[in-house]
Amino acid sequence: MRGNPAEEGLVFAHRDTAPPRIEPMLLSREQREELEDQASNGGATRARGAGDRVIAEQPDPLRTCFERDRDRILHSNAFRRLAGKTQVFVYPADHQRTRLTHALEVAQVATSIARATGLNVALTEAMALGHDCGHGPGGHASEEAFDLFIPGGYHHAVWGADVVLRPLNLCQETLDGIRNHSWSRPTPSTPEGIVVSWADRCAYSCHDLEDAISAGIVIQDDVPLSVSKVIGVTRSAQLRSLIGALVTSISTTGQIGMATSYAEALADLRAFNYERVYNRPESLAQGESVVKVLKALVEKFIESPELLADGGLSEEDAVVASVTYVAGMTDRFAFDTATRLLGWPASQLPRGISIPS
Repeated sequence: MRGNPAEEGLVFAHRDTAPPRIEPMLLSREQREELEDQASNGGATRARGAGDRVIAEQPDPLRTCFERDRDRILHSNAFRRLAGKTQVFVYPADHQRTRLTHALEVAQVATSIARATGLNVALTEAMALGHDCGHGPGGHASEEAFDLFIPGGYHHAVWGADVVLRPLNLCQETLDGIRNHSWSRPTPSTPEGIVVSWADRCAYSCHDLEDAISAGIVIQDDVPLSVSKVIGVTRSAQLRSLIGALVTSISTTGQIGMATSYAEALADLRAFNYERVYNRPESLAQGESVVKVLKALVEKFIESPELLADGGLSEEDAVVASVTYVAGMTDRFAFDTATRLLGWPASQLPRGISIPS
């Protein structure tokens, strides 16, 4: 269909009724930056021009620099591949989280906090959407698999910012928030980055519990009282409580933190997940399978760099290229490649988990 001609020189999308008329208006990027500045928290990160990028660019006429970052991440191959990467369960069943849905939920939590407290929403969303683009297939076990090949070890946050997303020429603030979203990393340089680091922990703690309950690994009654009495047992109740706690702290103290009772409940929930979900025997066995497969794939590409580049690679470049290629794989592509290229036995591949009917 070509649309529905309705007025001279115009085509409308729908038949029968014309769309409502609105006041003609065009807000330039500069005008929107000014409006954003006026409505923002005094400590929020400001968008200015094309942004601070490694390679200088001309500003976009309509979008702020952080909106461009968000859009670049959203349309990137690395972001789309998150749909095929493990969050907790390899080969996720219907309704179980993937890295993609996790990133979207982190973005929802983080932007809710940013909007309520006057922080830069576009920057917050860009960081949240991109924060896990450095994860390999098979979940966190992939980091163990790649550690031996990378000097100083492989960290998904650093790899995501400095390798995977580098071609997008993102703003330094966006990359900093992605690089440092993990609590084991230095504190992000912007308040938006700190919000994303909290949002990540809140989101995965709550939704991983929900997935574990759906899979029959635990039941709601197993949730410790130190958690259920403070933030509840359902994902919606828990996130509502945790988001509220962060917003309250920011709006009353100016500090991006959480009252002790809520922070302790979140810590206890996370510890419960580690004990009963992430570190259960089946999960650890799954992780061992992931590590073996991914290490073997990286070693194969290092030994045969012609599989990655026609002209060959130096030894150092071959290592980086091999890790980059394998880390970028989805679960299914990685395990199919191991079967096809290495003759890996199907019985030794990681297995998914079914949701009870």
